[in-house]
Amino acid sequence: MTIVPIAGLSSREKETERTCSGDYMKVAWHGHSCFEVKDAVTVVTDPHDGKSIGMRMPVVKADLLLISHDHFDHNCSRVVKGDFVTVRDPGQRTEKGVKVFGLQTFHDDREGTKRGRNVIFKFELDGVRFCHCGDLGHLLSSDQLRDLSPVDVLFVPVGGVFTIDGGQARKLVNQLKPKIAVPMHFRVGSLSLSIQTADSFLEGLPDRKILRAGNEIDFVPEELPSDTEYWIFSP
Repeated sequence: MTIVPIAGLSSREKETERTCSGDYMKVAWHGHSCFEVKDAVTVVTDPHDGKSIGMRMPVVKADLLLISHDHFDHNCSRVVKGDFVTVRDPGQRTEKGVKVFGLQTFHDDREGTKRGRNVIFKFELDGVRFCHCGDLGHLLSSDQLRDLSPVDVLFVPVGGVFTIDGGQARKLVNQLKPKIAVPMHFRVGSLSLSIQTADSFLEGLPDRKILRAGNEIDFVPEELPSDTEYWIFSP
């Protein structure tokens, strides 16, 4: 698989990488659960304001903004630039040419009585099926797993406390069998939330299965692996 981690390059070098890559797709991590997935259309997920959680504010422009739930560390749409459409609700739709499916779930394992509802979003860009779990607080039923399958790239919370933990996240990965699993919502750097690191999620995985990607990566959709690999983003 052709992978181009481009964190650490100058802005000019990054632009050269993208220009030379042709049909590469980009995934960038802006901390916590905020990702930027860029193809012909740019999708941004769960933006935060930075200072409220001890991280840098995302600098991002979107065509489509997906917000899994209305908590302060996931719904800060004011930091996102561009003429974007915001999707917050479950259901199936097409926005900016992107097929989006929202699955109603909960932010806890008590059917939402502790922390409310959460929407898992599945969206497709250039034939790649992305799934962002938001602040999922429970394992999924067989019907929910069927509704989401198949998944190519899975963004899954692993920090526990407010979401599923590393062990539960690994179980979800084993159930959905994505080509790429990306942990999110875990303790890292200056994050001020009292959640766990990603260590339990990664425990026991062979090194050949783990790619430490920096904060963004370019890849060729046709060259995604058949067996699950784990992309670990860092600030």
